[in-house]
Amino acid sequence: MDYCTRVLTKREDWPEFEELATVLRDGHPYCRLSIESEGDEGWESLLLAGEDEAEIAILERLPVFSGSIGEDEVADLLEDARDARPESALAWIEEYLDEVRTLYLFRSLYGANTEEGSAAIHALRHFIWERGEAILQADHEGFTNEEGHHILWQFAETVSGPWSMAVLEDDSWASFTMDLGDPEQREFFLNGEVPPDVTHLQRRG
Repeated sequence: MDYCTRVLTKREDWPEFEELATVLRDGHPYCRLSIESEGDEGWESLLLAGEDEAEIAILERLPVFSGSIGEDEVADLLEDARDARPESALAWIEEYLDEVRTLYLFRSLYGANTEEGSAAIHALRHFIWERGEAILQADHEGFTNEEGHHILWQFAETVSGPWSMAVLEDDSWASFTMDLGDPEQREFFLNGEVPPDVTHLQRRG
């Protein structure tokens, strides 16, 4: 299953293995976490598996510094986003990525196709993101801001349904829910404007 999601954070510190294992024990007791590789400074990759031992995901912790694998990963993400819109969001992301110090890469495996597997990945990703100073990115979707609202369009043309979005207005975010399949709303968003007839519109000063 070739699908990855990421947490990109400005923080250099990371959650301990036991913190992440507790997230699963509390909310997803049928899943388990194990250390796949470990370095002098702690865990580097973890395996998430289900009750039937089906592998759900690999979680990699990639520090971002000059010459690192993490730096290459960030550069690849930026290159893939070069033609994405809105342009205002892309400029914001370029600046933000310059300050990213750790990338958490979730590689979905076969077990991620189950409801429990998908929920367990979400729980771990959400826990890491909620530590603060972090944005999210997903293959074939795009980036969020620090509030978790989607800000850069990398979806397929056939996508549809309600989605939490945001656009920049004078250096602050206007967030709303739009229908991804609505061509008029989509065009407004791609131009960096709040679409008409959206719901839950909020502006942050």
